[in-house]
Amino acid sequence: MPVFALLLAWPLIEIALFVTIGGAIGLWLTLLVVIGTGILGVALLQRQGLRSTERLRAQMGQMRDPLGVAGDGALRALAGILLILPGFLTDILGALLLLPPLRALLVAQLTRRFGVVSMRSDNPARRSDGIVIDGEFVEVEAEPLPRTDGGRPSGWTRD
Repeated sequence: MPVFALLLAWPLIEIALFVTIGGAIGLWLTLLVVIGTGILGVALLQRQGLRSTERLRAQMGQMRDPLGVAGDGALRALAGILLILPGFLTDILGALLLLPPLRALLVAQLTRRFGVVSMRSDNPARRSDGIVIDGEFVEVEAEPLPRTDGGRPSGWTRD
């Protein structure tokens, strides 16, 4: 039920903010702010997308836990998406997600909740305990299944 209430309240809050802020600063400045934050959100997504991918790749290359970097990148992407969406509430939330201390706090909570238990990998193919089992194999080709439609070609086959 809280999700439904949030989905119902969100547009109403956005409309109320548009009316209130639009009445205070005027139509053109309101449109400029909304369009400007949308452009800022697109630029943020473009710039941060590649940077986050590079940081994630570097973390994984060093065999470190990538969850913190992935969480930070996801929160930056969410900030960009919120800035793109028209509305003052989404702009405020997007701007808040751009603050590094808030992102660090949210990433810490995410890592605590979804943390990696172990990143260690033992490759059994590289271990040798001295036991070798000799064996042989034969490749068997499967026979095609009989047709159940009486051999009539359909429009979908080349037969």
